[in-house]
Amino acid sequence: MPLNPDTPIFGIRGISPMFAKRLDKLGIKTVRELLWHFPARYEDFSKIYNIAELEPGQQATISGVVEEIGTRRTWRRHMTIVEAIIADETGSIRAVWFNQPYIANTLRQGRMVNFAGKVSLSDEGEMYFSHPAYEIVKNGGVGYGETETRHTARLVPIYPETRGLTSKGIRFLVQPILKNLDDLPEWLPNNALKENGFPEINQALKDIHFPAQVEDALVAKKRFAFEDLFLLQLANLRQKSKLAEEKAPVIETDLELVKKILAELPFELTLSQKKSLWEILQDVERGRPMNRLLQGDVGSGKTVIAVLAALTAAESGLQTAFMAPTEILARQHFLTIKKLFSHIKATAQPTICLLTSSESRVLYPDDMETIVKKPELIKKIQLGEVKIVIGTHALIQKNVLFKDLALVIIDEQHRFGVSQRQALAGGTNAYVPHLLSMSATPIPRTLMLTVFGDLDVSLITEMPAGRKNIVTKIISPDKRSETYEFIRKEIRAGRQAFVICPRIEQAQAGNDSTTASVSETQKKLWEVKSVTEEYEKLSKTIFPDLRVAMLHGRLKPKEKEKIMREFGEGKTDILVSTSVVEVGVDIPNATIMMIEGSDRFGLAQLYQFRGRVGRGEHQSYCLLFTDSSSKTTAARLKAIAEAKNGFELAEQDLKLRGPGEFLGQSQSGFPDIAMESLNNPELVKSAREAAAQILKTDTNLKKYPLLKERLTAFQNEIHLE
Repeated sequence: MPLNPDTPIFGIRGISPMFAKRLDKLGIKTVRELLWHFPARYEDFSKIYNIAELEPGQQATISGVVEEIGTRRTWRRHMTIVEAIIADETGSIRAVWFNQPYIANTLRQGRMVNFAGKVSLSDEGEMYFSHPAYEIVKNGGVGYGETETRHTARLVPIYPETRGLTSKGIRFLVQPILKNLDDLPEWLPNNALKENGFPEINQALKDIHFPAQVEDALVAKKRFAFEDLFLLQLANLRQKSKLAEEKAPVIETDLELVKKILAELPFELTLSQKKSLWEILQDVERGRPMNRLLQGDVGSGKTVIAVLAALTAAESGLQTAFMAPTEILARQHFLTIKKLFSHIKATAQPTICLLTSSESRVLYPDDMETIVKKPELIKKIQLGEVKIVIGTHALIQKNVLFKDLALVIIDEQHRFGVSQRQALAGGTNAYVPHLLSMSATPIPRTLMLTVFGDLDVSLITEMPAGRKNIVTKIISPDKRSETYEFIRKEIRAGRQAFVICPRIEQAQAGNDSTTASVSETQKKLWEVKSVTEEYEKLSKTIFPDLRVAMLHGRLKPKEKEKIMREFGEGKTDILVSTSVVEVGVDIPNATIMMIEGSDRFGLAQLYQFRGRVGRGEHQSYCLLFTDSSSKTTAARLKAIAEAKNGFELAEQDLKLRGPGEFLGQSQSGFPDIAMESLNNPELVKSAREAAAQILKTDTNLKKYPLLKERLTAFQNEIHLE
């Protein structure tokens, strides 16, 4: 029966409901999903050895006759053992299988069979096969071109498996499906295939599942990785082109005024800050929507650039929405702008406000700050009386409308679509506001070219003058007491410290009757440091003489605000917190960042934590506590201790963790094979060039209907927000 990619697995003759259910655990419901469940690796059983040639430890295929086969039980362990003697013209060897009694009925005496597996050596010095794969040979034997094998005498694919579903079972299914599959139409352009030396799609599927040689599998794998990178590049470049056709408010720049404002700042902008500001000001003058990412290390001065862009919009009588992921960060931005305004006298200062779920306040040009009722503030925004509106995603509410929204500044969210911007603007005109996204999360170059390829990028590469490098140390368990004394000494000298923990509360171990049966993962979870546990220990046992506070996401907004305010005012010595302080908290007097369970965080997150200190004149320290003896953990923590900047660290993180973990694979929906290829700059470049070449002559892909159809499906499958 001919099959097509959309054929449901459960509808295929010979596949039992139990087998279909097991495939479903791997996310496989259709023929397409099965065929795109690619092998993770291959075992080379392509050469058939004579039995006399075998050596212990060798992975090998032999072809021989079953001379004897029998079953016995071990009563102590209640285990069934099947043993067979296989012979060829050069000798004989024993094969053993445990708890697979059906094999004795399959491998009957006198049958010609291929066996493939590892040659083991018994305590008595006898060579034998343990759990070999087997395949009954017809028409005189494999190796003579008369029978195609699945499990032996070839490169054997090994697949990602699940309980009750082995690679052997998947191979049994894939091979006949490939033979009965209707030819798939080729949707990749001919030029892309030829220039990269890729096989057409039907040959590529055969080569990736049952390759004749390793090179065939590698080229096929490369082709499928290219497909997804190519589609992603097409989607990004088309998005960029489409956005360029939209209209945006023109924000004119008064260069003389900008120079006066810069001269009044209490610091001088770095060269890359000046370059980034210039790129932004040029973008917003063009009348088409800016879509720019401002990337720079923690504390490199991104907010200042964003504020200057917002001031320029206000000078043109236009509004800016400044959005942050948390209330703490929104409040921090409000305070930063307020502080900056105290230095700037060159411009008539606009009215700014803070609007979150728990707070609404206005700062007027005469430095008068007032708490107002939310409905009143929303009305002021709608009338255009407030020019810079700072808040969380509370700003994206139907009742929050802007009169003249020209610029959206958003922290740590790299995409904010056209429809979102128009909704924020109130949808009252045909304009799309400009977007400036800010990120302190270092993004590797290959990800920048692919995942974020629709954004223009401005980089701040230097730190402000006078900043000292943060000393980063990995602290082993035997150095804990010594490190506590160092922290005490710093605090006695007038400094403050952050202590970060991975959890809010200690995981519950349960009663004795259940503890014995829990998984190792759960046991490890119990060992992870919690904020509540650490707060108790530090405040009562380690530092009873110091002022210790606790902060986590479950506290009410007013509680969090009070705790952060008191820490900022120096009324608290040590703040024990979860990752709620990862972004945007600015305490210049804090010089210690102590991270418990540092192996539980990604490098980019650790880098963010480290950036919370080193913001004042004093030397700062990042102390990475770990109880792990893993070499991988040591390599990761060493990477952050030695990294000179965030960009260097991002590249290292990508190598150590892989793109899937770096991006959050389960969130992205991006295929595994393409994820791996994000570590291949040449393939990324090749995919981008191929996409650009097609769009140059055919933006709407009219000449490529199959490609257009595949692109639409791809965009529905992934969600790289």
